[in-house]
Amino acid sequence: SFFIGAVICIQMKLNIQSPWMPRWVSGYTTREILLLEFSSSIMCLILAGKVGSNIASELGTMRVTQQIDALDIMGVNSANYLILPKILGLVTIMPFLVVFSSCTGILGAYGTAYIGHILSPEDLTLGLQHSFNSWFMWMSIIKSLVFAFIISSVSSYFGYSVEGGSVEVGKASTDAVVSSSVLILFSDVFLTQLLS
Repeated sequence: SFFIGAVICIQMKLNIQSPWMPRWVSGYTTREILLLEFSSSIMCLILAGKVGSNIASELGTMRVTQQIDALDIMGVNSANYLILPKILGLVTIMPFLVVFSSCTGILGAYGTAYIGHILSPEDLTLGLQHSFNSWFMWMSIIKSLVFAFIISSVSSYFGYSVEGGSVEVGKASTDAVVSSSVLILFSDVFLTQLLS
């Protein structure tokens, strides 16, 4: 997030700044990009690769080694016992990660302003504060909640329904990451339209 914030700030300054625009435009566009897309969508895509494959391979290994069957035989609702904590955990922590990502991205933009001297910190601050809409922050958090549910539920499904051996566990892990990434991008279109 830090480096993406820095890169966005540099790109905005170099590519859209002109003598006809106010100097704070770079800070304004950096804030909008971080809040509207990067902090929720792109970060969740990264987490889909890390967390999604982890959930799918963990559950897949439990299925292959018959640990889930043992839970079922003992009368434990294995889906409820294994999947629900993963969904609740990811949905609970994701809004905090989104806020942290936004703040870190803004710190990266300030790092660019202070170290790279691309634009002055005062102009960046003016842009970051210009006509701030707090709904964009809530929009980012709502999107991240949906994405967290997609990552955890899709990955859990692929891991829980593995049949076969270790090769199928690897395939389930790959399928979970690909499917959740595609679903995140697909739902992002509708959520952006719905929440805007």
